Amino acid sequence: MVARPNVGALHDSLLTALGTAIVSGQYSPGRVLTLEGVSADHRVSRSVAREAIRVLESMGMVQSRRRVGITVQPADNWNVFDPMLIRWRLDVGDRVAQLVSLSELRLGFEPAAAALAARRASPHQCRIMATAVSDMVVHGRSGDLDAYLLADKAFHQALLEASGNEMFRALNGVVAEVLAGRTHHGMMPEKPDLTAIALHDEVARAIRMGEEKQAEQAMRAIIGEAASAVVEEFPPSPD
Repeated sequence: MVARPNVGALHDSLLTALGTAIVSGQYSPGRVLTLEGVSADHRVSRSVAREAIRVLESMGMVQSRRRVGITVQPADNWNVFDPMLIRWRLDVGDRVAQLVSLSELRLGFEPAAAALAARRASPHQCRIMATAVSDMVVHGRSGDLDAYLLADKAFHQALLEASGNEMFRALNGVVAEVLAGRTHHGMMPEKPDLTAIALHDEVARAIRMGEEKQAEQAMRAIIGEAASAVVEEFPPSPD
């Protein structure tokens, strides 16, 4: 028997190919694509191509119109909060500028989320954050950056959930992509900074003790430390 292609894998591969082509400028704003052309260029069925285009349209990256085709949209129209788009921009865009922009966004909500968590976190959520910090210590010492990333993501997810604010919780994907981007693109030190780990521990302690101001300040320091480390190690390109 001939093995059938994995439709889900084909869809993901095509979506990534089209998304990165748009982000990189290979497909510039105003360019018109067709389902037939996408299907032929990427050797996928029209149904797979159609589904990928639907996702890109929901992200504001293309617009489909009868008798016109599929028009690539300018960056101003994109849903910049979409985790997939963040990943693509970190993959093929100005990585440092994107991380700085995302750090500025995080400064706008994560310190506030930490303060709310100090007021609302359950004992279970406090334990999750404490465990995540312990794991960060262990994996930071060993230099296992993949395991460290998982612990770091678990910490921030628990913090946003503990805020009790559904809007903050919905931004977990944004934070996760920022953390993953630094690791996957070699923008983390071989051994995570001890100061960063200590700040995570300070946030967890402040939340557990109900100290809103301290939790907010320590969370702000975490984001500032990460942004400064990226800019110092990888200075932005001059305009």
